[in-house]
Amino acid sequence: MLLVAGVVFRKSGRTHYYFSDIQVEVGNEVICHLGDAIELGRIVSLVADVVENNTSSLSKIIRRATYHDVSVNEINKAKEKKGYGKFKELAREHNLSMKLINVRVVFDRSKMIFYFTSGKRVDFRGMVKELASFFKIRIELRQIGVRDEARIIGGLGPCGMDLCCKSFLTDFQSISVKMAKDQNLPLNPLKISGICGKLMCCLNYEYDEYREFAEKAPEVGVKVECSQGSGVISGYEPLKKCVIVEFENESKVSVPLTQIKLVKEAGDKKNTIGEK
Repeated sequence: MLLVAGVVFRKSGRTHYYFSDIQVEVGNEVICHLGDAIELGRIVSLVADVVENNTSSLSKIIRRATYHDVSVNEINKAKEKKGYGKFKELAREHNLSMKLINVRVVFDRSKMIFYFTSGKRVDFRGMVKELASFFKIRIELRQIGVRDEARIIGGLGPCGMDLCCKSFLTDFQSISVKMAKDQNLPLNPLKISGICGKLMCCLNYEYDEYREFAEKAPEVGVKVECSQGSGVISGYEPLKKCVIVEFENESKVSVPLTQIKLVKEAGDKKNTIGEK
């Protein structure tokens, strides 16, 4: 039996999962592989007695962080703070239109990464050389988009929760206005756009359910029968897989899609939705 630990490497960052064959607790600082680098993180959740076969896709916690590791991490953070000032200074000197979003010094000091946005492509080769000479470390400048900017900075979405891209999303999916239209959402950009200015990622979460429902549901106004009597379709509840049936007395009831029958012309058979 092993432990599976949820580890966060940056404040309010995404949780990554690792298995451990050493005794660790929530709150412990640990050393782990993150991508192609080694980083220091903090355990925020723990699941005990996990079967070894269930951890085959997870990386292993290297070790618990020592006092020396914590000291190195603090030195790296101090270098990151210096990075903000030096980057802006050099951007002005080189007359480059660049907005610095984040600075990260990898724990093992293999590199120092500057994340920035810009409205156009910029030639920062000279700037990289000066940063490398100043900090005595390998420098990477990464131009990112507005969605990545939101992921790094974070914030609250219209739902009041932390941004999906900051908390759990690993990849950005293609989002289209058609997704909002098919879900009967208002096409006002202010209501369907995230803080990054792009269409909200959550438009994709329930889209398949809506599309599947639309393929099976009768159109509004179609005559149907259900256990409560005969009526017409007046609305939908896609996530419940139900339709709203309105009767002659103007009363309405929600009926599961599988429990209604189409009323066809004389001589035609009545079919339950979904039957061939």
